[in-house]
Amino acid sequence: MSRILITGADGFTGRYLTPLLASQGHDVMGLSHKPASNPVDGLLASRVCDLTDTQALTDAVADLKPDKVVHLAAIAYVAHGVVEDIYRTNILGSRNLLEAVNTVGNVDAVLLASSANIYGNRVSGAISETVSPDPVNDYAVSKLSMEFVAKLYRDRLPIIIARPFNYTGVGQSIDFLIPKIVHHVRQGAKEIELGNLDVSRDFSDVRDVASAYAALLDQPAALGETFNICSGTAYSLRDVIALIQEISGHDFSVRVNPAFVRANEVKTLWGDRSKLEGVLGQRSLCDLRDTLSWMLNAQ
Repeated sequence: MSRILITGADGFTGRYLTPLLASQGHDVMGLSHKPASNPVDGLLASRVCDLTDTQALTDAVADLKPDKVVHLAAIAYVAHGVVEDIYRTNILGSRNLLEAVNTVGNVDAVLLASSANIYGNRVSGAISETVSPDPVNDYAVSKLSMEFVAKLYRDRLPIIIARPFNYTGVGQSIDFLIPKIVHHVRQGAKEIELGNLDVSRDFSDVRDVASAYAALLDQPAALGETFNICSGTAYSLRDVIALIQEISGHDFSVRVNPAFVRANEVKTLWGDRSKLEGVLGQRSLCDLRDTLSWMLNAQ
């Protein structure tokens, strides 16, 4: 079993990945930007550390002595208002982490969570890892830049790049689309304000994403490779709304608020999971209906 360090262990994905890895017998340690408001299940040890503080980060990695690293910490909200924060955290913070891990040494795998947003807009068809990136917002640019930074360490560190498409689940911030709709439904709202309804997304369950990350860490064939993390199925936002209405039995109207419509909105984001399945084998995935039911009925 391994000592695994997760940056952003107290974040949405980290709170699913940490207990999963712990249940597999690993010693899981976390780095977070500030003290966690609630304990993270399965976390053996944790440190509070700013990724932009190079020396403190190096000291934390040296103290925790991980065998493997999962880098989840990032500003992940596309519409985050402070552009400088996105670039500072997602690029400089990631480089600092890679440098710290390289300095400390003796690491078997480093999984970096990038984003399918780097692909930009596609008219049709599932996107494979061979598609040329074409980012259309600052968040996507920051994630693609992180991937280029990672190339500088390819000959020194065993890096795996994961490009997750949209995913959701219980505990995700209501800043994100599906949690926002679910929250309003659970509150009995009669009308919900949304942005562009003419978009399609490949939605995964956060539990499937955590499972894929854990499996990639344990797969030697994944080292040095890039993988889409996706369900392989695209749903239009109108389909998602209809599913939520059907499952909840709650009818509501949707009003498009022009203030929520982004000029650089990615219209279609649909992933090809063939490469992932080629390395990990076919895996049972949560159906979007099951994920939505879980979220609507969560206590």
